[in-house]
Amino acid sequence: MIPHDFIKKWQGTKLKERAAAQEHFIDLCRLLGEPTPAETDPTGLDYGFEVGATKTTGGRGFADVFKRGCFGWEYKGTHANLDTAFAQIQRYAVALDNPPLLIVSDIGTTIRIHTNWTNSVSKTYEIPIAALEDADQRDLLKLAFTDPEALRPAKSRQELTEEVAGEFAALATSLREKGHAPEQVAHFINRLVFCMFAEDVDLLPSKLFTRMIERGLDDPSEFETFARSLFLAMKSGGLVGFERVAWFNGGLFNDDLAFSLTKDELKIVHRAAVQYWGDIDPSILGTLFERGLDPEKRSQLGAHYTDREKIMMIVGPTIIEPLAAEWSATRSVIEGLMKKAELADAAAKTTRGRSGSRKQGAATTAINAAQAALDAFLKRLSNFRVLDPACGSGNFLYVALRELKDLEHRAQVEAEALGLPRGFPQIGPEVVRGIEINPYAAELARVSVWIGEIQWMLKNGFAASSNPILKPLETIECRDALLSLSQDGEWSPAEWPEANAIIGNPPFLGSKFLRNGKPATRNRPAVAGLGDEYVDRLFRVFEGKNPGSADFVSYWFALALRATSSTPKPIIGFVATKSIAKGATNKALDALVSEGEMELFWAVANTEWVVAGAEVRVSLVCLRPRMTGLGASLPLLNFRPVSAVNTDLTHGLTLARAHTMPSNKRRCFQGVKQNGTFETPATKARSLLLEPRNPNGLDNSLVVKRFYGNDDVSGRDQDGWIIDFTEYPKEEDAALFEKPFKAVEHVRTERSNRTKGKATESDKLKSHWLMQRPRPDLRSEIANLSRVIGVPETSEHFIFRFLPATGIYSGSLFIFPREDFTFFGICQSTTHVLWARLAGNNLGSGNQDRYNKGWTFETFPFPEGLTPDIPASSYAEDPRATAIATAANRLNELRENWLNPPDLVRREPEVVEGFPERILPVDDKAAEILKKRTLTNLYNQRPAWLDHAHKALDGAVASAYGWPADLSDDEILARLFALNQERTESQ
Repeated sequence: MIPHDFIKKWQGTKLKERAAAQEHFIDLCRLLGEPTPAETDPTGLDYGFEVGATKTTGGRGFADVFKRGCFGWEYKGTHANLDTAFAQIQRYAVALDNPPLLIVSDIGTTIRIHTNWTNSVSKTYEIPIAALEDADQRDLLKLAFTDPEALRPAKSRQELTEEVAGEFAALATSLREKGHAPEQVAHFINRLVFCMFAEDVDLLPSKLFTRMIERGLDDPSEFETFARSLFLAMKSGGLVGFERVAWFNGGLFNDDLAFSLTKDELKIVHRAAVQYWGDIDPSILGTLFERGLDPEKRSQLGAHYTDREKIMMIVGPTIIEPLAAEWSATRSVIEGLMKKAELADAAAKTTRGRSGSRKQGAATTAINAAQAALDAFLKRLSNFRVLDPACGSGNFLYVALRELKDLEHRAQVEAEALGLPRGFPQIGPEVVRGIEINPYAAELARVSVWIGEIQWMLKNGFAASSNPILKPLETIECRDALLSLSQDGEWSPAEWPEANAIIGNPPFLGSKFLRNGKPATRNRPAVAGLGDEYVDRLFRVFEGKNPGSADFVSYWFALALRATSSTPKPIIGFVATKSIAKGATNKALDALVSEGEMELFWAVANTEWVVAGAEVRVSLVCLRPRMTGLGASLPLLNFRPVSAVNTDLTHGLTLARAHTMPSNKRRCFQGVKQNGTFETPATKARSLLLEPRNPNGLDNSLVVKRFYGNDDVSGRDQDGWIIDFTEYPKEEDAALFEKPFKAVEHVRTERSNRTKGKATESDKLKSHWLMQRPRPDLRSEIANLSRVIGVPETSEHFIFRFLPATGIYSGSLFIFPREDFTFFGICQSTTHVLWARLAGNNLGSGNQDRYNKGWTFETFPFPEGLTPDIPASSYAEDPRATAIATAANRLNELRENWLNPPDLVRREPEVVEGFPERILPVDDKAAEILKKRTLTNLYNQRPAWLDHAHKALDGAVASAYGWPADLSDDEILARLFALNQERTESQ
């Protein structure tokens, strides 16, 4: 068919939709050179007419035409209202798997293509029937059949939201600088935000808000009067000029508060207003605007945020998947009852008299039972309550609301397809509850939920609620989620409202940063502390319920335990620090399982997340009431089914119950904590060493020492130096080392800036020349040794290495006061590394292995007779010790030879005696080669010779335990755990 013939046949036709729609579409296929549905898919399931029509629904389907992966198409008669048609197909899009395009057309006038991608801004293409002689118009329409992706708008909803959030950050700063109260600035900007959204979804008429801004640009002095008039009308409904404004209120428009704006400020608002706010993304809207409105978070504006896909990792397993399973079971019941009704009805039609009447009654009874089953499920959904007790700006609440509404909508559509009448959506913002202490965030949470609710209704073909448009959201409370002050002035754990699901992303703050916060780093903004008063109160209220050494996030788990006393118990899903699986922070999670009778049914032990605008690694933890029997689905750990998830977020063998071995106590020490910069460049250190003796007659070598950190173990010698006055605690003695003492004067300023005028923790902090924690016990233990063994707290591989005993060690190292190869070999063996990896956790955005003297070393059972409390000299004649030492010596020799080949390095004495000799490259070419020779790189490559050396060591260690050398990793761990329990059974 040629364009002229198509236009002549169809333009302005008076034929009715049902009589002409299919013929119209077939002619269109001929015009575009596309195969018809019957030519492409004889089944009609992926491409066909009246998709979704059944005997019970008659000839009407979810769409007049459907092509999977391309479009759903709704026809109307000539000059019909296409907005009505669009709303109709929107209501059934979910039953069509949400095709990327929703197309509406009347028979003789217009074809309109609406994009339907979730994460892109929306766009509409309108093609008049009369314009189909234009090849460009036909090509555009053909893309809907062949390449709908070509019609996807380039801008994502996230990008749009980021753009408008950046504009309002500038406006907030400007208003704050004028002296306006922060809360009032936030409230005013939230009103502007909602007005722009309301205008673009036609809740405010005739571009009223944009026209108001444009009038203000002509005369800025009039803006405040205009805004107050608009807000007052939105408070209860009324007129603005000749335009009628609906009743909004909901607490957002409870008065006429507005500020005067300068022309530059109005330009900011206008730039934002001309964007299409109907496509704003509520899942990140609140987060971005909170950063813009809150000065403490403004530096995070351009940083990452948690997107919907991440939030669904909690909302999915805790809320939607269980409820979707319930709907699946309910739908099966309805399907069976409707089939029964259909059979009874057919039988009644072939039977006359009283028997037929009884069969007709059986059909009615079955239909009524099906309706009752649907009503019961819909009531279950509408009564379902979701609580986020650290809701921030509401992104978890918005996603939960959207998903619940989607499930209700799906149930209604699928029930309608089975023959039951469809009702209006009942789920609204009242199903979500939140607690948030920050007033900026709390109000933004309400705005995000309101916008999300209205967007959902319009996107799915329903009108937004009215009278008022915004219902009060008192369920999102602005208060402390952990502590509550009674009328008699007593503090107690906060009460949480009852909920069927408790979800969220509680604040991350390590136990050692609770009081004073965490300073900024290159990759992460500073995190404010809670202050002494609040922390002391927190410890008092939760004494005996949560350890004071636990991370802040654990308090939400402790309060979640209180919530498990309700009936029915809630499902719980939190984003937590990785330490939730270990140590003191794990106690609250462990109590939820043991005391709250909950079970971990879905967990990810270690995944990327965004916290305070920085990418970190976290654990995702979901718990449900303990389930038994056939209905209990297998738990998932790291997306894989397991028989059970342990509270340390492992499966199978868990080391959470491993006890400290008395033989290992005080055999491992952490390096120094400086609290200031005591390290000094190598050139300066050597200059100090070469200085003449001080007035006390002593050399600077007594206080200028080699310094060793992580990279000295896993990498190469960093030639680190430090000034250490630990042996000279009195200022008058330390000052006699004139130039070294002057070199650490800056520490006083550093500590002063860090404490911001607050009292320091101890007298040692006031003594600026002294490190905060110099580790005297470690110094005592290594005083008579020539070398020690060090292991980094975090590294890609657990690497143990000998270091000179004359040095000072960073707090990022754990040091063993041993110099024998037997101890070294046991620690470097696969046996110990397996235990350390399972007993420890991972740290930082780099997800590195973490060593810890408590969890990983002190619980580890060494071979009997070779335990750390036995000096090496005592087992010198033990053949087991000799075999391990021989293999370990060989491994160490090979590694050191690879690190520093004789042809690439030269060795020189240090500038003064008493220090290890220097290892230097022989020339520039050697220096480049040596840069890549680190133990981390070696273990990443793991050449065959290294593997053979480790196998020899592992064999010697296995023999020392009396075990075969070919045990699996699981068998090794099981035997080690049994040894731990056997040796500590009296603890």
